[in-house]
Amino acid sequence: MLRRTVASGSSMMRMAKLPLSSRTALASATTLPRRHYSPAAAVKLTNDISLETHTDTQMASRDQAAARAEASAGSSAKAAAIIDEIDTSGRTALNAAYQENTGFGTRPIYMDMQATTPTDPRVLDTMLKFFTGLYGNPHSNTHSYGWETNKEVETARDHIAKLIGADSKEIVFTSGATESNNMVVKGVARFYKKTKKHIITTRTEHKCVLEAARAMINEGFEVTFLPVDEAGLVDLKELEAAIRPDTCLVSVMAVNNEIGVIQPLKEIGQICKKHKVYFHTDAAQAYGKIKLDVNEMNIDLLSISSHKIYGPKGIGALYVRRRPRVRLEPLFSGGGQERGLRSGTLAPPLVAGFGEAARLMHQEFESDQAHIKRLSDKLVKGLLANDHTNLNGSASHRYPGCINVSFAYVEGESLLMALRDIALSSGSACTSASLEPSYVLHALGRDDALAHSSIRFGIGRFTTEREVDYVIKAISERVEFLRSISPLWEMVQEGIDLDSIEWSGH
Repeated sequence: MLRRTVASGSSMMRMAKLPLSSRTALASATTLPRRHYSPAAAVKLTNDISLETHTDTQMASRDQAAARAEASAGSSAKAAAIIDEIDTSGRTALNAAYQENTGFGTRPIYMDMQATTPTDPRVLDTMLKFFTGLYGNPHSNTHSYGWETNKEVETARDHIAKLIGADSKEIVFTSGATESNNMVVKGVARFYKKTKKHIITTRTEHKCVLEAARAMINEGFEVTFLPVDEAGLVDLKELEAAIRPDTCLVSVMAVNNEIGVIQPLKEIGQICKKHKVYFHTDAAQAYGKIKLDVNEMNIDLLSISSHKIYGPKGIGALYVRRRPRVRLEPLFSGGGQERGLRSGTLAPPLVAGFGEAARLMHQEFESDQAHIKRLSDKLVKGLLANDHTNLNGSASHRYPGCINVSFAYVEGESLLMALRDIALSSGSACTSASLEPSYVLHALGRDDALAHSSIRFGIGRFTTEREVDYVIKAISERVEFLRSISPLWEMVQEGIDLDSIEWSGH
């Protein structure tokens, strides 16, 4: 190969010394004939093909979806019987996942759906083709590689917009809800900084909203952090009273990530529209899980995360109203993609997976709701059957898939350590490295002891009834054991009022 290259180089040198007409004739005589390759035949996967692996989640997912569809057509008793049959068939996603060898021992039951959700196998199927054949840059508009990828991106955008009653042109792709929230809080404030210097939010918002708002204080803005009542709901009269002529933004989370409380979005939207203030909601935990309509609720900006709806991580979106137009200053400078609001090349595999996840959330909304509500009711009833336990947040204005329960006289971290066979959380995954009690529960009026003894349970599309039964039994047994070795519990049993005790410091 080397000899051939050198010879070729020598020929080129000799050729350069020839007159132009001779060089042209020689070049045309030595040009190799162009090869034409026939296009590869498209591989069509039929619905009955399964992934024959030790984690056959594809077949498990299809079984569960089919069972629920069949069950929804019959009685509730029949539904429970069919789903239970699938759950105990030995081919569930749960059983398959337990066999995954990660080096951390047997994988626990997953009950941390607010932190992230397992990727739906149908989402993965949609994504795979973008890692092989459809690898074009969606912003390349001069050839078919870009056109075909861009078409899929726009299809995904349509699916995402449909879930909230928006126009697809109002969807801006981001890296996730954290970026979307920062774009809103910082972008809107900076755009209107000459005339409006006030932001309103609540004390129970996600950390990214709170930290972005605090960052704006350093830029000369005033921020009002509204309190919530003991149920976790914002007071509408207090919200309206806080609005000033120079208020540029009201940001209130749709569904809280720790306690699952649903805020009155429609009423807040009406107040904001009345005072001509932009209304933003962080809908990372709400999108696809509760009914959302940006026009009916007068929402101007809405943050979305893909991995909370069984989609891939690393992709999210921001809904930005076009009529009347919402203006915000972009965080990034670059090529002006995404209506000039978010420069950078999109990742087609992630966007397509996000779009498919949104499509499935819309398609399976009713069945998912019924499934999650049924398991949630069972779990709440089983957990609250233990003495000295209480549900944190509103019992009526709550997304059933998020359950936060306090177990008095038990340290939350101790309980988590005792429940190594169940994947749970004592609060937000974004702040779980801190040993400080939850600021959300503090905002509800819970003291340090009760806040420290709280555990969050998450139920999702792939949670099974057997898992819930196991969790109820395990929690009851281990709470009883931890209390049996607690001196505080012994004092309570003896009728001693702990508030009357003066603890000495060391």
